[in-house]
Parts: sequence; structure tokens; C-alpha cells
Amino acid sequence: MSRKPQTPELVGLARLLEGRKLFLLDMDGTLYLGDTLFPFAAGFLQAIRDSGASYLFLTNNSSKGTDAYVEKLTRLGIPASPGDFFTSTDAACSHLRTHYRGRRIYALGTESFKAQLRREGFPVTDRVEEDVDCLLMGYDTELTYQKLIDASVLLGRGVEYLATNPDWVCPTAFGYVPDCGSIAQALEHATGRLPRFLGKPEPEIALLAMEKAGVKPGETVLVGDRIYTDILCGKRAGAATILVFSGETTPEVCRQSATQPDFAVENAGYIQKAMEYARNRGN
Repeated sequence: MSRKPQTPELVGLARLLEGRKLFLLDMDGTLYLGDTLFPFAAGFLQAIRDSGASYLFLTNNSSKGTDAYVEKLTRLGIPASPGDFFTSTDAACSHLRTHYRGRRIYALGTESFKAQLRREGFPVTDRVEEDVDCLLMGYDTELTYQKLIDASVLLGRGVEYLATNPDWVCPTAFGYVPDCGSIAQALEHATGRLPRFLGKPEPEIALLAMEKAGVKPGETVLVGDRIYTDILCGKRAGAATILVFSGETTPEVCRQSATQPDFAVENAGYIQKAMEYARNRGN
């Protein structure tokens, strides 16, 4: 029986994936929306394993610590362990270990975010204290107005100002909600200051993840739904990039963007098809 002809796009994507040992995977808008797992997600992850490659979940969403992400994916039906993740909080911890060890940090974020920082040994507080000399802001789904007041006080003092990610919005099942980047812009209007962002699109987060996995940029592909964070990060880090239209970015936005992915596809299920095509071609 003859095989069904494949599109040039599928063949080209299969070629792009040849020799890739590591998939760096965004989660929000790529594998799920809110608490709804995309129907293709489990098959896509299995296809990566079947190809002999590995994956790390590379997310800018710092509202959850690693333990909370393990619990969420397990609840959604995706087996996971702490070693499967590299988050913008992990990137922040790496930066803090180099530059701020021993200094008191005001953590503007969720309880899960603060708990991970404390487990990493950082002196974290959520009060305006005299010895605070660094403000670290994450994506705070537990945001209160008092936290914004605290941040304004500290920024007025001139403390170091860091944030996990510049994402303007976070996708949900009903649309979008303000993410860390939007809150940073609100604080800029109040204080005149913007933070140094540590997650995607900065290349360090992807390079640290590659180092963790023991692979090189040429052996890596980054998959995500945002051009200005995911795709730009992958390009800056020297990895191949695949944009999916299952989250924030639309085809029209992609066409107008100065940053272009190596491939843009409807969703990660199409990447699975390309991997299966490559495997069948080799048999």
C-alpha cells in the first residue's frame, strides 16, 4: 500500500527536527490553557520520547513553584518530576546566587513563588524592611494593592529591581489576564522604573536549561506560543524555534513580526506528525 503524500511543510519540519536531542517546551498556550490539557499534548510528549530525545518544560510563568507544576501536570494526566522543569524562577535563582547571596529580597509573588526562593536558601520577605535591597517580582496571581504600595516604596528607595518575565498577558480558557510585564508597566507609570527581566526572551534561561540537559544549541529546539518571549529567546540562544498558534500569537501577528520562527504551525500536534513521518521514513 502506498503512503499518503506529505506536504512540503511537514517534510521541512521533519528535516528541522533531525538531530535534535532536547525540546524546550513552553506550557501555557502550548500544552494547555488554564486547567485544560490540549488533546494532542500527551501524544506529542510521547513522540519526543519515542524519538530518543528528551524535553524540559521551559516556562516564564513564575506563579507556581516547581512542586506546584509537578502537581498540576500530574493532575492533568502528564507524569512529571521536578527535574522536568526549568522555570523563570530557576533563572532568577541562578542570577541571585551570583549577585545577591545573603542580601534580603522582597519577593512580590505568590506563596508558591516565595516558597521556592526560600527552599533555595534566599532571605526572602514580603514586608518593607530597612535591610531590603532587592525587589524580585514574579507573575503574581495573588496580587494585592498593598504589594504595589510596598513595591513603590522600595523602588523609591532605589533598591535593585528584578522580574522573572516580561510577558504582558497569560492565556486562560476565557482569554487573557495581566502577567508580570503588565504589572511592571503599571509600576513604571507610578515610579519611573522598569526591572531587569530574567526569563524569556533573555537567552540565559534557555542556555541554563541546555546546560542542565547536557546538550548544545544546535541540538535543541524551542517550542512556544509567543514570538516576543519564546521565539526570540530560542533565536538568541542559538536553538531552532517552532511557533504554535494554540496560545497568544495569531498568524497575522506572526506575519507582521520582525522576529520570525523557523517554523509556525497550528499546534504541537503537527510537530508530532512531523516526528512520526520522520520515524516512518526511516523504517
